[in-house]
Amino acid sequence: MGAKYVVVGSGIIGLYTTYCLIKFAKISADQITVVYEFSSGDQSINYTSPWAGGNFSCISPNDPETLRFDKFTYTNLAKLQEDLGGPTCGLDYRPSTEYWDFIPNEAKINSLKTYLKDMQVIPRSELPHGTAYGIKFTTWDFNCPFFLSNLSGYLKSRGVTFQQKKLTHISQAYLTANTKAVFNCSGIGARTLGGVEDIKVYPTRGQVVVVRAPHIQENMMRWGEDYATYIIPRPYSNNELILGGFLQKDNWTGNTFASETEDIIKRTTALLPKILDRPLDILKVAAGLRPSRHGGVRIELEDAGEDKVLIHNYGASGYGYQAGFGMSFKAVQLLVSYNQNRVKSKL
Repeated sequence: MGAKYVVVGSGIIGLYTTYCLIKFAKISADQITVVYEFSSGDQSINYTSPWAGGNFSCISPNDPETLRFDKFTYTNLAKLQEDLGGPTCGLDYRPSTEYWDFIPNEAKINSLKTYLKDMQVIPRSELPHGTAYGIKFTTWDFNCPFFLSNLSGYLKSRGVTFQQKKLTHISQAYLTANTKAVFNCSGIGARTLGGVEDIKVYPTRGQVVVVRAPHIQENMMRWGEDYATYIIPRPYSNNELILGGFLQKDNWTGNTFASETEDIIKRTTALLPKILDRPLDILKVAAGLRPSRHGGVRIELEDAGEDKVLIHNYGASGYGYQAGFGMSFKAVQLLVSYNQNRVKSKL
């Protein structure tokens, strides 16, 4: 009975979508196949999810729909964490501080106030020099490679099939005559995948420095008009700390650069000097291509003919972990609504 529902891509959006199919659409896991080019444990510049900073922050846009996606994700991650066996799955709460060099969007701040744990606005007298606004709250942190592995393992344990297959055209995702719905979660690949070829998709390159810092168990972010500095601890990672970063639009290189590493270290240690309370232990330097999209994420249903549908869910850029659960819920609800309307039309 497998392959009635196919998810293309096993990055964080593809895995969230698969989870939502089981949890919210009540689809039997043995009817779902995830088709992927890269999966947990693989490394490629075209597979961004393992190299994400991986926390809930204010990186996402301020439009009403994305604000809803953020809220859904933040408030539903506890259930996902429980299903994966608790915090040791690589998802846990940590304190966070975020600063802006400007006054942030009011709609975003007002939305965050409705659900963030322990949120408080930092008095202006306590703000670092050059910043105009700041908040403290309790955030979610992901140990991205480990979390992807555990979420994939959970889905497999439920009966989901994972099939490694490089697609050149989205039609190849209809694996059998029985395949009724395909979810396109191809991320940066949506730009070149035949039958999709979305020229609105582009990379936003980032570079991160991974250090071992057992004395840092807090997040700290600083948002400028054209830069982002971030410090993100990875839970249950043997004390790995992510230091970043860059937001380089339409930069396709997977190379890393010593000058950027030096700049990251300079900015992050200025933001949180106690990083240098111990000798800096650099474990690795990595680059990733955030799957960005002009006009924002694409979540829509296409009629593929013969009672088959294609549902797109991609374009989350640097906020896939924090908004992707909400995005995937919406994508799955498109399928649920489609099926309900088909039943009504036959009555």
